Amino acid sequence: MSKKTNIAILGSTGSIGTQALEVISQNPDIFQVEILTANTNADLLIKQAIKYSPNTVVIIDELKYEYVKNTLFDHDIKVYTGKDALNYVVSFSTIDTVLSAIVGFAGLESTIAAIKTGKRIALANKESLVVAGKIITDLSKQYNAPIIPVDSEHSAIFQCLVGEDTSSVKNIYLTASGGPFRHKSLSELNNVTLSDALNHPKWNMGNKITIDSATLMNKGLEAIEAKYLFNLKPEQIEIVVHPESIIHSMVKFNDGSVKAQIGNPDMRVPIKYAFTFPYRIGTEFNNFDIFAHSSLHFEKPDLEKFPALNIALNVMKTGGNATCVLNAANEIAVNAFLNNKIKFTQISTLVEEALTRVDFIKEPTLNNLFETDKTTREISLKIIKEKL
Repeated sequence: MSKKTNIAILGSTGSIGTQALEVISQNPDIFQVEILTANTNADLLIKQAIKYSPNTVVIIDELKYEYVKNTLFDHDIKVYTGKDALNYVVSFSTIDTVLSAIVGFAGLESTIAAIKTGKRIALANKESLVVAGKIITDLSKQYNAPIIPVDSEHSAIFQCLVGEDTSSVKNIYLTASGGPFRHKSLSELNNVTLSDALNHPKWNMGNKITIDSATLMNKGLEAIEAKYLFNLKPEQIEIVVHPESIIHSMVKFNDGSVKAQIGNPDMRVPIKYAFTFPYRIGTEFNNFDIFAHSSLHFEKPDLEKFPALNIALNVMKTGGNATCVLNAANEIAVNAFLNNKIKFTQISTLVEEALTRVDFIKEPTLNNLFETDKTTREISLKIIKEKL
């Protein structure tokens, strides 16, 4: 790599954003922070800006704009605010790679704006593809903007497919740790606490994705993401519970061969790969020891115990705006659980109910999807008041 890669991190104060900054810190001769953005965490954004000296920062919360601007006044850093600022700053010609790491539907607009600039997209915002997979992939081709997945599972599949004829893919195996409740019974799941659900056995992630991993909804969302990323049919995607989280995913080819990507559970590895592809650079972390893993286990997911996964897999087959309904209802449900308004098992109940109440659109436009998202959130909040 002959010159530094200038990186824009959308969502720099979240779990993926902070780990991306660790990767950059360890490779200052290769990476340069160009833009940092945050929703409301002004204090951490300021600390990051002072440490990494980006050209620009964006604080979405307009009430915190003056505070951020005044604090960074002597640091020669441009400060913007508001949602529209995200779409503006990703257009800067100085950016080489945009890390889309804003959690949830909120990351869709900025992901699309970045794609339309023709820049490389390191995609950690799976919801963009879940909600608008066809629109996103079509725009990626139209604007010649490569999408390199950051999710560990999709990065694994991407790596397994490098140099392969994609038409020779028979199916893929998306691996799942099984979450913290793999050994609990259905009756026990009715009484799990928030702290139980946030105690993931393998991965250190943000609250929302940790709850999604506990319900296995995250694996359903990843299946939908994989469908669009790799142009697969639903029947080509299989979920495999692999509690060691050492094999991050696998690809089976039509000649019977299976390729797997293996490593310690560490998100910094796929982040760095997305930044450097097609090159690989050395690392100071994640020294994998094959002899420490003499036994690996695989099992089918229990769809009765984890209905959220089954719901998501069915929605993947339905397509249209149903994936948008799934995502929006799940975001509302997870937020309600995080705020102790519903039980853990009621997350999937809410999502299933919302899917029956929103009109189906087979080939939605982007405007249809924004309207679907809004309607689903309103309906989901009503369901919480009415039934849960």
